[in-house]
Amino acid sequence: MSLMEALQWRYAAKRMNGEKVPRQTLDSILEAVHLAPSSYGLQPYTVLVVEDPALRERIRCAACNQPQVNECSHLLIFATWAEVDGRHVDELIALTAAARGLDPEELEGYRQSLHAAVAGFSTPEGRHHWAARQAYIALGTALTAAAAERVDASPMEGFDPPALDALLGLEEKGLRSVVLLALGYRDIERDRLAGLAKVRWPRARVVLEWSGA
Repeated sequence: MSLMEALQWRYAAKRMNGEKVPRQTLDSILEAVHLAPSSYGLQPYTVLVVEDPALRERIRCAACNQPQVNECSHLLIFATWAEVDGRHVDELIALTAAARGLDPEELEGYRQSLHAAVAGFSTPEGRHHWAARQAYIALGTALTAAAAERVDASPMEGFDPPALDALLGLEEKGLRSVVLLALGYRDIERDRLAGLAKVRWPRARVVLEWSGA
C-alpha cells in the first residue's frame, strides 16, 4: 500500500476490537515518533505507552468515557516537559557533538542561539504551548506511520489533562499531558464511521500555490 493509499484508508476509529498490535509493528510506530522533527531538535516531550487494561480503564474516566481508550491495543500519551531550560540545550549540544564527531566548541554559536531561544519565552505557559506544538508534530508522524502499518490510530483531545496528570503522577515526573493516541484495529460492526467516505475541503481551499502578492 502506497503512502497515499494508506492516508486514504485511515480515519479516526471510534470503536476498536481489542486486537493486539504486534510488538514489531508497535516498535516501528514508536521509532517514527522518535525520529519526528522538532523545533531546534529539542524534542521537549515524552510519549508514555500504556498497555495495561486496568490502567486504561481508569484513564477512560478522565477521557470523557471514550471507548477507544480501553478497546485499543496501546494508548500513547504525549506529554510536554514542564521545564525546558539551559541544561537541556547543553545536553543536546553534547549529544550532537558526539554523534557527528565534532568538538563542542564548534557548536558554540548554535548553543548560544538555543539558550537565547529557550530563555526567550515570556511565561511558562508560553513555553508549554511551544512544547505542545512540537508534540503535535510527533503525533502527526505517528498517525502517518500507523497508517503505513495499517494500524488504526485515533487522536484524542477530549480528556481532562489535570485529572490525567494527577492519576498518573505526571507532575512529579515533570510532565503535562497534551494529547492521546489510541492504537489498535477498527471494529467495523460497531463503528458508525467505518467505511464512510473521507470528507475534506477541496484541495484548492487547503493548498494555495503562492506566486506572490
